[in-house]
Amino acid sequence: MSHVLSRIGRRRALRGAAAGLVVLGLLLWWVAPWREEPPGGTITMSTGTRAGVYQKYGELLRTALGKDMPELQVRLETSDGSWENVRRVATGQADFALAAADAVETYRQEGRTGADGLRGVARLYDDYVQLAVAPGSGIDTVADLRGKRVAIGPPKSGVRLIANRLLRAAGIDPERDIVASPDGIDTGPGRLGHGLDAFFWSGGLPTDGLKKYAEESALRFVPIDASLVAKVHDQGRSARYYRATNIPESAYPGSQLGSSVPTMAVSNLLITRADADPRLTEWLTRIVLKSRDGIGAHVHSAQLVDVRTAIYTDPLRLHEGARRYYRSVKP
Repeated sequence: MSHVLSRIGRRRALRGAAAGLVVLGLLLWWVAPWREEPPGGTITMSTGTRAGVYQKYGELLRTALGKDMPELQVRLETSDGSWENVRRVATGQADFALAAADAVETYRQEGRTGADGLRGVARLYDDYVQLAVAPGSGIDTVADLRGKRVAIGPPKSGVRLIANRLLRAAGIDPERDIVASPDGIDTGPGRLGHGLDAFFWSGGLPTDGLKKYAEESALRFVPIDASLVAKVHDQGRSARYYRATNIPESAYPGSQLGSSVPTMAVSNLLITRADADPRLTEWLTRIVLKSRDGIGAHVHSAQLVDVRTAIYTDPLRLHEGARRYYRSVKP
């Protein structure tokens, strides 16, 4: 009897050891990239205006990359926004960039230079359209902007793309029915009531460039209801990337009187080109996800970056390096 029990014990021990080896092997496989010498070199990342969320996110991501990839130099290039960022990556002027999905698809639909080579790295967070006006302006809907002085963003910005679509959906010709201004997040808020009646912005919540004005109750937000978003969708395939949502009351408490504001949102992507180094891109993708909480402590919207959603970079296919990372952490 004791011999039988001894054999059973040995079998159990062998099975336990085998299971342990499997677990150890999986663990070593998962951390293997971190045991390698991290990639080095220099990359350029195109961000946005200095007062915008893109620039802040880029600065924080550069810091995170520096901790795990000390030999990698990251040059940040400010820009007017999504449209310029897409063009820079597609034409080789930048290696990585942040851009809204609608701007990416518009660039592709128009068959612009290098469009076929664009690839996705991660879906990050949503941009919310924020139509700000001065208190007492009498502007309560997008249609009320007719004949007003309106900042629609710089010519190469994703903001202008969105503003023009919203204006047309409301029956307003951006070139004839308003006095258009190219002000962005850096100058627009301060001009409300002083040369501007309204200001379009699209960015993560809250945007630092709007916070101080909102806290001083120097602006309020005009609602963009779901019916208007539905009319925007009729403007083509790239306009399908918008969704109806709300600016929560907690975003800018001083300007919303404790209420949420209907608006529309579009997802932001981290993009690159197909010819970007796969190993470097795999490392970068891993650090984007790893640094979520650290970046999110300073850029609130970045808290929403998640491995389960980051993989959906529509309208772009995933870059091979990013794909390797997502496969390595797939449950």
